[in-house]
Amino acid sequence: MSKLKSIVSEGAGHINPVDVADYLRIGGYDGLKKAVAMKPLEVIEEVKKATLLGRGGAAYPSGRKWEHLFHIPETPKYIVCNADEGEPGTFKDRLLMSKLPLRLIEGITIAGCVFGAKAGYIYVRGEYRKIQRRLLEAISRAKDAGFLGKNILGKFDFDIHIISGAGAYVCGENSALLNSTEGRVGRPRIKPPHLAEVGLFLQPTLVNNVESLCSIPYIVTAGGEAFCKLGRPDSGGTKLVCLSGHVRRRQVYEVPLGGVTLRELIYDPEIGGGLPDGQRLKFFHLGGQSGPIGSPEQLDTVYSHRELGKAGLSVGSGAVVVMNEDVGLIDYLTGVTEFFLHESCGKCVPCREGNKQIYKILKKLAKPGEATAADLALLRRLVTTMISASFCGLGQTAAVALNTAWKHFKGEFEANVDQSKPAAAA
Repeated sequence: MSKLKSIVSEGAGHINPVDVADYLRIGGYDGLKKAVAMKPLEVIEEVKKATLLGRGGAAYPSGRKWEHLFHIPETPKYIVCNADEGEPGTFKDRLLMSKLPLRLIEGITIAGCVFGAKAGYIYVRGEYRKIQRRLLEAISRAKDAGFLGKNILGKFDFDIHIISGAGAYVCGENSALLNSTEGRVGRPRIKPPHLAEVGLFLQPTLVNNVESLCSIPYIVTAGGEAFCKLGRPDSGGTKLVCLSGHVRRRQVYEVPLGGVTLRELIYDPEIGGGLPDGQRLKFFHLGGQSGPIGSPEQLDTVYSHRELGKAGLSVGSGAVVVMNEDVGLIDYLTGVTEFFLHESCGKCVPCREGNKQIYKILKKLAKPGEATAADLALLRRLVTTMISASFCGLGQTAAVALNTAWKHFKGEFEANVDQSKPAAAA
């Protein structure tokens, strides 16, 4: 029996992505047609029943987010799709936007209907130029077919605009994304107030990830309980997983949350197919560069939010990067830190300076006899400081890979340390 599902990704690669008639043939816009006949709170109740945890990485309950926004009286309200897929190892949203742009547009339009919004925005990472053009074409086709723009299904008006990012990873953070959308510097805002209260143009705003919004049409059409039953009660539905690295079958797979283990994701012939040429697994990196690193001993962990959390791991963005035994852990972590050092917006000291100092220590650890025991102690303090004191999620998670790798591969950190060498002057 196949462990794969085709719910959110149904039709990907099998229909013309921008052809409305093709999309209608696979059940497209059934969700919107049903939603306009329902009361807004009835739609929100289905999203709550679905136990749809945000698919961008934070895993915040979407139903709770929708309910919060609905009860805020201020108008106008805005719908924003976070399509700034800048997390290394993550390419699921690219698949949805390139193969199923009308499903994303339908999900956003349903949200527009529920909240009485007049405008929605899709913030797409700057590197996705071709996808931006495809989305624009899909928007135009949806308008021509009467599913977007004026008098949608004879019920409401709603339009969608495309905003191009400029390649800044920090703009994946929702408040930084809104600042960038407004034409300001893409740096995170102080919260509270929450974006549901003071979001885009200082108005109440819903911000959801591409995969989250693409799940909405199925949830409305089939019902929240049906979606939830695809996964587990604590994390309903399916998840798009991005397999990359030293694995035979590198691509996006849709699996039920709680329906497979990490071992099955990597080794099942239908999914990852294992490592090629007799290579052996050394570690895997979950959820992107900001996610935790796991060891082979954790392979039998069930892929769900709760079970991964118990093991000190996480679903995150859905990335699963597989590394073989030829990969030096310190070299890998140096690359991760270099990425965050480059992408830090510089707003807060713990992130700006912490990444810089961690990078220096890792470079020393890569050379025999360069680092001291004091360097390792400083490294641990820096990690703690960044996690607890950084202004936003970038700094708070920049050292997660290092921190989790320490638990499983402490010996590699200590391998080149000269225990007799005095600590260098600060």
